[in-house]
Amino acid sequence: MLYVFLSICCSVFVSIMLKLAKRYHIDVYQAITWNYSIAIVLTWLFLKPQLNNIGNAPFYLYGLLGLLLPILFVILGASVKTTGIVRTDAAQRLSLFIPVAAAFLFFNETPDVTRVAGLIIGLAAIICLIPWQKQSRPDKAFNNSWIYLVIVFFGMGVIDILFKQVALVKQISTGTSLFIVYSLAFVVAIIGLFYQVINKTMRFSWPHIFIGWVLGIANFGNILFYIKAHQTLSKNPSIVFSSMNIGVIIFGTLLGFFVFREKLSALNKAGILLAIIAIVIIYNPQFFNHLFSHS
Repeated sequence: MLYVFLSICCSVFVSIMLKLAKRYHIDVYQAITWNYSIAIVLTWLFLKPQLNNIGNAPFYLYGLLGLLLPILFVILGASVKTTGIVRTDAAQRLSLFIPVAAAFLFFNETPDVTRVAGLIIGLAAIICLIPWQKQSRPDKAFNNSWIYLVIVFFGMGVIDILFKQVALVKQISTGTSLFIVYSLAFVVAIIGLFYQVINKTMRFSWPHIFIGWVLGIANFGNILFYIKAHQTLSKNPSIVFSSMNIGVIIFGTLLGFFVFREKLSALNKAGILLAIIAIVIIYNPQFFNHLFSHS
């Protein structure tokens, strides 16, 4: 479980950096751009991509991921800034329900009552997490912050589906796929950066390269330790899935509430609890089936 804990720490550290961006005048877009440059290097060093046999690689999926990843990362940063770590981390982790629902709707997987119940509870959790109360501040970005949560929820779910489709191509290793996706994401992000600099809507700053590398190390660490956790607990993948997602929600909630003093309504707190329950149901349906069969 050490790898799960390290993966959780890396994931929450990314959220902390995004949270502190405004306070320390960090341009999130520039940091995200350079994050991919170090992720490429780390993937090459630790996951050993094999680029000599990529003829059957799903490049259309790589292209979609390369485009969506930097876009969603920027939106994730905006969500952390406006709605806080607690709500954003919960919405990000609840996005796992999108591929589960897609499996039932589009990939002919037979739905069962327990998982459908988990999906319904997960949807209720998202609704509870949205800051419905009116904001006292006039800033439209804050008053419309719920939009970021919804985009994070659905966007991360779509990315999860795409990665699952990539994983079905057994001839291509995970390291190879990640290397290609990160490379494409960096190209997309750097084009966007140059465009903004040329049009003088952004001022290039050298320190952001270092900040982006720190962000990239944490981002890659999250993935590396997550992979190692699955390798170590290969016979119990549901334990890795559920403990990782629940751990991020709980750790993020404690951090956001006690360190950053994020305000949560009673409805938001109920949403956090529902999120944890929904994740347990989705990844451990046999536990609930066994429980109710003996009740």
